[in-house]
Amino acid sequence: MPKIEVNRDKFYSFIGKSYTDDALEALLPCAKAELDAVDNGDGTLKIELNDTNRPDLWSTLGLARQLRIYEGGRGAQYNFFSNSERNLDSGERIVKVDAALKSTRPYMAAFAITGKAIDDATLKDIIQTQEKLCWNYGRKRKSIAMGVYRSDLFNYPVMYKAVDPDKTKFIPLGMENELSLREILTEHPKGQEYGHIIENDEKFPFITDIDGKVLSLPPVINSSGLGAVQVGDENLFIELTGTDLHSLLLAASIVACDLSDDGFTILPVRVDYPYETEFGTSITSPYYFQKEISSDIEYAKKLLGTKLSEKQIKNSLLRMGIDNEIKGNEIQIKVPEYRNDFLHSVDIVEDIMMGRGMDSFDPVMPSDSTVGRISPEEEFARETKDILIGLGFQEMIYNYLGSGKDYIEKMNITGDNHIQIVNPMTENYEFVRASIIPSMLNSEAISANAVYPHFIFEIGKIAFLDSDDNSGTVTKNSLGFLSADRAEGYNQVSSSVSAIFYYLNKEYDLIELDDLRFIKGRSAKIIYMGKTVGVFGEVAPQVLENWGIQMPATCCEIDLDILMEE
Repeated sequence: MPKIEVNRDKFYSFIGKSYTDDALEALLPCAKAELDAVDNGDGTLKIELNDTNRPDLWSTLGLARQLRIYEGGRGAQYNFFSNSERNLDSGERIVKVDAALKSTRPYMAAFAITGKAIDDATLKDIIQTQEKLCWNYGRKRKSIAMGVYRSDLFNYPVMYKAVDPDKTKFIPLGMENELSLREILTEHPKGQEYGHIIENDEKFPFITDIDGKVLSLPPVINSSGLGAVQVGDENLFIELTGTDLHSLLLAASIVACDLSDDGFTILPVRVDYPYETEFGTSITSPYYFQKEISSDIEYAKKLLGTKLSEKQIKNSLLRMGIDNEIKGNEIQIKVPEYRNDFLHSVDIVEDIMMGRGMDSFDPVMPSDSTVGRISPEEEFARETKDILIGLGFQEMIYNYLGSGKDYIEKMNITGDNHIQIVNPMTENYEFVRASIIPSMLNSEAISANAVYPHFIFEIGKIAFLDSDDNSGTVTKNSLGFLSADRAEGYNQVSSSVSAIFYYLNKEYDLIELDDLRFIKGRSAKIIYMGKTVGVFGEVAPQVLENWGIQMPATCCEIDLDILMEE
């Protein structure tokens, strides 16, 4: 979950009152947050946000706004938003988009700020907001990347274009020498970290002003001149580029509202597209695109399990910063400019609950009783476990999430069927495992000092993409086991497979397997009732080398769901 650091004095000044650490901790649940740590030396509060649907809370200003309104303060009125019926005049502040970007990184949202000088605390909060939005909400800059520039140093219109990465050069932030865009991807630290997003594109996205002064190479790095924002700068230009227009506009709205709350004047910027978007060919941002949503009052009362008056409902939503109106038996809300997490009427009910206060509901004992029993799948899994333990294998338990490096790269596979998490906490939890084999190889890789032979197994879930399923994914119960020893080979693992099927009273056949994870000619597919139910064999030397395993190893994986079929 996102964690932010806030300056205590500035944070409390935005809320309008100070709190003891205990009082703040008691208040934070209204924002699904908790106090993680307090540094009394420099007055920093470390706060963990437990709701990934509320990126507006991932900043000092955003969290302070929610707490201030919850405590009875008024929300600000943001009059700088355009919408489908109201298009603000942006004057000369215009961005022109190149048609060649349509198939790569097609969208931009932008605005300018003025009115006062940037201080150190504000600059740090802008940088933190940029990092949290682009990393967590923007999928590590894939769908959202943000840049901040000194607008006194360039002239409008800003040009967002596609350029030749080998012929285009500039001096990136943090360096003194001019590099081509292609060189930045390999020689600059940010290029090494984010260059993979654009490295396969024929032309790279590039932002300049009308005179050719370079702003940035999105989503990688700003220029050393216009992009080097400093304390004391008063006039700034903020742009966000990406692949998802809704997410991009919301991120721009969040940053604009934060800076407006901080006392800056927001100046709209018009983005002109040579192609059609959902909101037309010209979008002046910040742009309000959210739709009104409603919920049935009786539905809300039923979900919350308590009687609520219309006044209580209205006040609860107002404490969450949501303007609302009750018409008949319906609650209609106007979604705040900085939020876009109302996907269903149940989301309104949740905010009523949060606004009323979690501790205001009386606990109720369950009125229904049920009888627990073991499912057929679990019974079959336990029977299979007993067989593996009888064969001398030790049971392991692994995580269902892991890294692309472990699940895909080290296994020498394409990973086309792997499920990727949109907003992972870290790279170590970015993919859902589609096989148990990488988990077992990971154990073997760190067990070289343990006495051989090694026999381990796990029965657990795997999941993978499947276009034939209505959900697009399939989850299976799977058995995986690994053996490692100097004499380990095909005959040994084949004997284990034979024993498992014998004790399960199942007949099977084998056919040759062509799989880069295994040695060809020393591996096989397991066929049960005409279906491929599993694979086994000697692990390929390249895979063993990828994992740093020195000992020969065999692996097997069997689909228990198919094996249960009679």
